[in-house]
Amino acid sequence: MSLEEQLAGMREASAGRVPTDKRAVMKRATDDLQKSGIIERAIKIGDTLPDFSLRNAYGVDVHAADLLSQGPVVLSVFRGTW
Repeated sequence: MSLEEQLAGMREASAGRVPTDKRAVMKRATDDLQKSGIIERAIKIGDTLPDFSLRNAYGVDVHAADLLSQGPVVLSVFRGTW
């Protein structure tokens, strides 16, 4: 199954779990972000990231350079709750 198919399945499943009023808020927020031009300014596949550090889930600072010295890095961000 392709990633696009998996994402479509996740969207479909969440539509049944998320109340209609909350889906409307999420859609409005997404539309506002798209209209802001943020997508054009977002980091793209193959872009070089600036050096950075972030605090992980355990409160420990993690430095990108340290991770990159061990191989490729995938950054995942949890958006929290609505």
